[in-house]
Amino acid sequence: MSTSEKNDKIFKALAAPLRRSILDELKDSPQTTGALCERFSQLDRCTVMQHLRVLEDADLVIVRRAGRERWNHLNPLPIKEIHDRWIGAYAVQAVNMLDRLKRDLES
Repeated sequence: MSTSEKNDKIFKALAAPLRRSILDELKDSPQTTGALCERFSQLDRCTVMQHLRVLEDADLVIVRRAGRERWNHLNPLPIKEIHDRWIGAYAVQAVNMLDRLKRDLES
């Protein structure tokens, strides 16, 4: 899979507010699929599983099975790669512009 295709999957996965909420739930510790279904009780189990599948396809969630349980772990590396590629460089540029503006206003 090309980098572009990989990034497209990540952006698609992050585009849905519910999937971002699922990632927020996994931020501090892995959770079973059952626990996530309880957390998002307004949805049926099948819908939660579909969202988890999109996150897994984007490599944002890593699944480990332990007996009958399916443990979902956050994989933050794709998000870091997106940050490094798309946000980091722009943030540095914005901070530099603000610094120049501050200096110009002070002089």
